[in-house]
Amino acid sequence: MRNTKAFRDAVAQTLAELARLGVTMRPGTVEDTIEANMSRVATQLGVQQRSAWRYFDAAELAKSLAEQQKEFEASSESAGVGVAPMPPVNNPELALVLAGVPDSLVQTGGDLYAVIINVAVNAWMAGHIHGEDGCEGCEGSRGPSGHDWDDRMKQITAMSPDITKWFDRDRWTAALHDSGFSIERR
Repeated sequence: MRNTKAFRDAVAQTLAELARLGVTMRPGTVEDTIEANMSRVATQLGVQQRSAWRYFDAAELAKSLAEQQKEFEASSESAGVGVAPMPPVNNPELALVLAGVPDSLVQTGGDLYAVIINVAVNAWMAGHIHGEDGCEGCEGSRGPSGHDWDDRMKQITAMSPDITKWFDRDRWTAALHDSGFSIERR
């Protein structure tokens, strides 16, 4: 199905409609949604998939996707889900996360997915620890001793004395290339 002109046109039209509605969505997500919807329509109607395209409406799909995204955002806010902030730039813990990317690429043999998961989890934790006192979902989770964020930053700073170099794009890119890997646009 994905190799057809109809599919490519449907994705392009849906992305254009989403943009018109002010919603940004990854093309792969739109592709997966269209594929699932068209397969479901064909199965329910007992027709071939190519015949199901008669029932496709990019504007309606985009409207539905936009509504789902807004409902999700609203439900997350109303449920009081805490959202930890990213740590501030020049944060020692964030510097360690950035410094670990080239080494992680080497250790995983260039598995970018594993590297991104590692960075995302560690950056989230760093932001959560930094912003825990202001995090709406974190009350009561600190235990009796709480967290000493300043002491944590002092320990991390002692581990990596040249923190500022990891916030210099050129130095980080040089370290990445030194690892034997690079990220380039296709």
